[in-house]
Amino acid sequence: MSTILDKILDDKRLEVAARRLSVSISELEKSTSFTEKCISLKQSLLNSDTGIISEFKRKSPSKGWIHENADVVEVTSGYSKAGASGISILTDFPYFGGITQDIIRARPHIACPVLRKDFVIDEYQLYEAKAMGADVILLIAAALTVKDTLELGKKAHELGLEVLLEVHNREELGHSNEYVDMMGVNNRNLKTFIVDTTISFELCGMIPKDFVKVSESGISTIETVKELRSAGYRGFLMGENFMKEADPANTLSGFIEKLMD
Repeated sequence: MSTILDKILDDKRLEVAARRLSVSISELEKSTSFTEKCISLKQSLLNSDTGIISEFKRKSPSKGWIHENADVVEVTSGYSKAGASGISILTDFPYFGGITQDIIRARPHIACPVLRKDFVIDEYQLYEAKAMGADVILLIAAALTVKDTLELGKKAHELGLEVLLEVHNREELGHSNEYVDMMGVNNRNLKTFIVDTTISFELCGMIPKDFVKVSESGISTIETVKELRSAGYRGFLMGENFMKEADPANTLSGFIEKLMD
C-alpha cells in the first residue's frame, strides 16, 4: 500500500527533474554562497545550553496550514536573535509551503547555522542547498537506500555541508556512515505521520557516541527537552510548537528563558 512518504517522494522526483532542467549545476556553482564557509551546526549544538533548532514551516501534510502568511525573514531573524542554536527552513512547497527563495532571503539575517529541510534524493539538491546559503542538509533514512545515504553524505561534505541523518527505528541506524555529523531521531513516523516521543528514548542508547544526537518532532514542553537532554540528546528540532503562534520568535524566546531557569 502506498504511504504519504511514497507520494511525497514520487512528487519530489518530478520536481527535482524539472528544476535541474531549469537551472544547471554550473549555474548554481556561480552563487556567492559557494565561496563561503558553512557554520557548523554540530559545534553549535555541542556549545549550546539549550540545543533548540527552531523550524520555519508554513504547513504540514498532517495539519495543513499552520501559519500560512508567515514571513521567513521576520520569523527566522527573530529566532536567531532569540538564541536558537540552529534554524531549520522547509523548502518543499506542495506539502510544507516552503520555497527555495526562503533560505536565500533569510540567510543574511541569521547568525546561527541553517538546515535546509527537504526530501533530498538527488545530489542536485545538495548543490542547491549550498547555493542557497544552507550550512546543513537532511538525509532521511526512510527515503533512501544505504548506498544513497553514503553517496549523498560524501558529496555534501565535498561541498562543505554538514549532514543530519534522520532515522525512526533500529533498522535505519544502519544508514549511518563516516559522512554523518549528527543523528536525528524523528518521533514522527513518515509513513503514518503518527508522533511518539518515546522513540527518541528507545533509540538513544543504540546511537554510537560519535554522533551528536538530535530529537525531532512532537516536542512541546520544557520537561520533554530536559528529559531528552538527560538521556543524551544535544539538539531538539521544534517547529509547530512555535509556528502555530502569532509571534513564533517571541514564543521561542519565552521557551528558552524558561528552559534556562
